[in-house]
Amino acid sequence: MAKNKQDSRFKIAHREALIGCGLAIVNIVWWYGFAFGLGSKPPEEYSYIFGFPAWIFWSCIVGFLVMVVLVAIVVKFVLKEVPFEEENGKKDEVNSA
Repeated sequence: MAKNKQDSRFKIAHREALIGCGLAIVNIVWWYGFAFGLGSKPPEEYSYIFGFPAWIFWSCIVGFLVMVVLVAIVVKFVLKEVPFEEENGKKDEVNSA
């Protein structure tokens, strides 16, 4: 039997999945922008930061640190704790059959 109202947990999970996809897209854009923006020059023209070519430093090292901070902020302030049990103490119809 189909439920008339969609479970609110699925709405929350869908929103959080979109947030995760958004973070992945930000990571790809960050990496691509610095890697191909700064790394498209001949190696003789590279500038170096802490012994790394600037494109590796900004795309891989700083990009990783930025993503760690962004994910930590999203987990701390945006994502919600969702119970696995159904609301109102109802049993799962699939499991009770």
